[in-house]
Amino acid sequence: MSHLKRWAAGVVVTLCAILIVANPALAEAQPGFPPTFPSDQNQLPQLPSEPDIYHALPVPSPDRDPWYADPPNLAKLKPGTIIRTRVVQTRLLGIPVPVFSKQLLYRSNNVHMQPIATATTVIVPGIPWIGSPRPVISYQEAIDSTDSSCNPSHTLQAGTFKEIAELQYWLEQGFAINVPDFDGKFNTWITKDEGYMVLDSLRAMKNDRSLGLTDSGIGLYGFSGGGAGTLHTAEERKTYAPDVQIRAAAFGGVPANLPALVDYAARPEPGVTGISSFVLWPAITAMGREYPQELDPRRLLNSAGQQIVADMQHRCVYSEALTGMYRPISAYYAQGSLGVNDPQVRKVMAENSFGQKIPDIPLLWANGLWDELIPTSTILPVVHKYQRAGADLRYYTIPMVEHVANAIASWPPAVAWLSAVLRGLDPGPTFTVDYPAPLPAGFPGT
Repeated sequence: MSHLKRWAAGVVVTLCAILIVANPALAEAQPGFPPTFPSDQNQLPQLPSEPDIYHALPVPSPDRDPWYADPPNLAKLKPGTIIRTRVVQTRLLGIPVPVFSKQLLYRSNNVHMQPIATATTVIVPGIPWIGSPRPVISYQEAIDSTDSSCNPSHTLQAGTFKEIAELQYWLEQGFAINVPDFDGKFNTWITKDEGYMVLDSLRAMKNDRSLGLTDSGIGLYGFSGGGAGTLHTAEERKTYAPDVQIRAAAFGGVPANLPALVDYAARPEPGVTGISSFVLWPAITAMGREYPQELDPRRLLNSAGQQIVADMQHRCVYSEALTGMYRPISAYYAQGSLGVNDPQVRKVMAENSFGQKIPDIPLLWANGLWDELIPTSTILPVVHKYQRAGADLRYYTIPMVEHVANAIASWPPAVAWLSAVLRGLDPGPTFTVDYPAPLPAGFPGT
């Protein structure tokens, strides 16, 4: 094992030890939660949460950092207005990364067009860029979390930004990277205001002339939850921020049709496909912060389901997944409730689904042949709607299985295509390679 691997392993072990020493109760299962589960479902005890670990680190989490505080005049500021800035150190498992990183707190809007403040991190490599403005990739991480300590503005400093390896190939070309906290400080997740927050982060980036990116060409990238943030941005740009010019967007694994995804993830599935059950728990938790009446767990879920939602209030994606795997939300409906089939829930999901607006920028969209979290059946209706509307779309089905494997497989084409477009090359012809899945009828996850 190399010195770096030994060091990284030591960091992980040390963090776990700190967590357990700081709170010995976390080292033991808490028998009162959850009370009972069917024998064929996840039997894990209540898990420690990532914020408990982050609170032991020397970098303060956003809920404990006054830098993130709203200014008293927030409502009077225009979207994209910079509230305050700071230069920070980007790290990888505690190791400083040799790049310049500046964070901007800026004004944006939530899904109800109410003023909010959120942050973005702009990363500029030390590689000179000559002859044109330095290109920018707005990188939307799959945050997929319910706690602000999981947001990129914190994890980039703490050294736990889980997608940092994907940034290097743009940084090595000399591109700058914009990494927004596009779920806001309250982590509302998968609602269309993700697009507002990304667009306003780009406004803020251009407003900070010290960065030298005011005239830069911009490309968008994201996969899964990050793909949702990217596609929301592409759909909302024309009406919400026509002043923000974006040259192209590449993305994949997008939960395009939320009602269809609800139908899929709410029911028990066998084998690996069953892990899809987890996605509705953070969805109810996080979306419920913006739609508290429609997604009220006290109305929709029984006491056991309410406890799971309560436990989901402060988690990052890893422990969310472990907590919710193989716990189909349909097993926890309150007596007489339709659960996620409730008309108010369906309305919220439909309002935040894609295809209601047609992006006016070049798009490269990928999804896996068999994706246990985002099946192609929930993707293709939106793809075909874009196609019929004349969108500048390149869609292809990846002949691979499993969500993360598809993320890795779709990333190199996205890097190559976005890099070419941002260097001034033509995005190429449109196409739709949406061959039907060669899987048996009724195959799990289709």
